[in-house]
Amino acid sequence: MNLRDIYFKMRPPGIGRDRFEQLGRELGLQVSKQRLWTRTTDSYGVKRFDNYLKGLVIDRINQVWQTDITYYEVDGRFYYLTFIQDSFSKVIVGHSVSKNLSTEQTTLPALKMALKKRQINTVSGLILHSDGGGQYYSDAFLAVTRPLNIINSMCKEAPENGMAERLNGVIKNNYLKPRGVNSYIELQKRVDRTVYLYNHEKPHRSLGRETPNEFEKKLTVTEN
Repeated sequence: MNLRDIYFKMRPPGIGRDRFEQLGRELGLQVSKQRLWTRTTDSYGVKRFDNYLKGLVIDRINQVWQTDITYYEVDGRFYYLTFIQDSFSKVIVGHSVSKNLSTEQTTLPALKMALKKRQINTVSGLILHSDGGGQYYSDAFLAVTRPLNIINSMCKEAPENGMAERLNGVIKNNYLKPRGVNSYIELQKRVDRTVYLYNHEKPHRSLGRETPNEFEKKLTVTEN
């Protein structure tokens, strides 16, 4: 899809068509028959955190949360889904549905939901692992993670955030698409319902065929 088509597909707020196309060209995203250069730049202030999952043994809840943003198309328009999942128990601890890709509409509400769900005031040592999306290193996002001593971690390649990528596929292909979604309001309701079903009804082979919620409850009983 060319840049102009993408612009009218996304209709991103705060940027005009020509500037959008210019930005796409500067980032090397335009369709071309021959790629004349290979170097990428970070001229737009991209921050990069280390990948703290390499070699890490994950053996408890609230040790690692993995997160990603994906899109979902409804009636020719893209909306955006953000999920945060506990890497050990597979529980989706936070999520959001948004009309745009701003931090305030995607990663920030999902993170705040996760912190509230876990009833956590301090999570010192928790690793929050994501891709390199700007929503994960924005000042607004870091203003929440840093005071809590959350360790921001980033992948360089998609397979390094495979759990979050797989979750996106399951949510969209197994839950949303078969039911059909016709509006933004319906998408919000469907995602809320889907997260509940995923956490409470979906057995996981890696959890001994228990649901994420059952697995966590058994952990809590054992610890007590």
